[in-house]
This record gives sequence, structure tokens and C-alpha cells, in this order.
Amino acid sequence: MEDTLLWIVGVLLLLFCSLDVWYYLRVVVVLVRAWFLSPVFDITAEQSSSGRVVLHDLDLCHMNNARYLRECDFARFSLYTRNGVFKALRALGATIVVGASTIRYRRPLCVGEAFEIRSRIITWDEKSFYLEQRFVSCKDGMVSAVMFCKQNVLRSSPDKILQYLCKRKVEVPEFPEDLQHWINFISASSKALRVENQLDEKKNE
Repeated sequence: MEDTLLWIVGVLLLLFCSLDVWYYLRVVVVLVRAWFLSPVFDITAEQSSSGRVVLHDLDLCHMNNARYLRECDFARFSLYTRNGVFKALRALGATIVVGASTIRYRRPLCVGEAFEIRSRIITWDEKSFYLEQRFVSCKDGMVSAVMFCKQNVLRSSPDKILQYLCKRKVEVPEFPEDLQHWINFISASSKALRVENQLDEKKNE
């Protein structure tokens, strides 16, 4: 009996030392919860998920900057489960990954503070979905942080996903001005990095 307990403790220690176990447990909880919530048929509809700042989120009594991005992951998992994007990805043999993200912090979320993450797909192009995710304090409704996220679709396209879900071609929503500025920045950065890479290759010849 003691040997069995020691073996179990050892396995658990190994898991917690080598994997972010809490992250994967949270993913399971989020997906199961979203599965039992009513589906959302409007692909661009805003969806809300709730949270609260707990002790392991803290950095000097407020939520650590990196935790915001982690919470956005969970909110997107819920979003894609309820609006059918995950289902479409599986059917099409595709996957989706973060291509870029930027977040602006406006006011700290403090320990014990409840908040909502309001996520929505703003628009899309040939390769990617563009999302906005807002952290809204339940205390006074202030937007504490806002993030743009570019989600690249691999082995398929946003258009094919939407045709699978809606059974028709869906018109692409207009790109807001602030989002377009961000996309221009990404394009300029990619161009500069490609030039830099070409220069490095020439030096190595």
C-alpha cells in the first residue's frame, strides 16, 4: 500500500514538474462547460466568459501580465466550441494557431476581483481570423485590458470554415481602422524580418 502511494505521489510530482497540469485541467473544464452551453450560430457574436483573480495569478497584488494571455486562451476555446469553429476544423482536417497578438493594459485587475472576457471574431482574410478580447471589470464595467489576436488557419481557410458552418459564402466584415493599423504593423515587421534573413544568408555564403 505504501509503495503504491509513493508511486502515485512520484508520478504526480513528475507530471507537475514537467507539464503545466493546471493549464490542461482548466482546458478540459472550459471545453466541457462550453459543450453544455447553448450553441452560438452567429460566428461574429460576442461571447462572455467569467473569471476571478486568484492568488496564483498575482504579481505585486494584481494579475500578472502573462496571465491575461492565458485567460484569453481559455476564452477562445469556449468561443470556438460554442460557435462551431472547432467542429469545422476537425471536419476539414485543419487547425488554428496564434499568428500574432497584442494587448493593451488600462487598469490592473486586483486580487479577488471578478471580471469578464468578452471575445468576438471581428473579421477575417484568406488565411486568418482576427479577434478582439476585452477584460471587463465586474466591479464597475471598466475595460481593464483589450487584446487583438490573429489566428492563422492551417490546411484550410476561414472562408471554407464559414461555408462549412453556414452552408453558404459569408461576406467578410469591414476591417476597423485600429485593427487595420495593427495588421499593417505585422506586415511591415514580417517584411523587415525577411530582408534581415536574406542579409544573414548572404553573409553566410
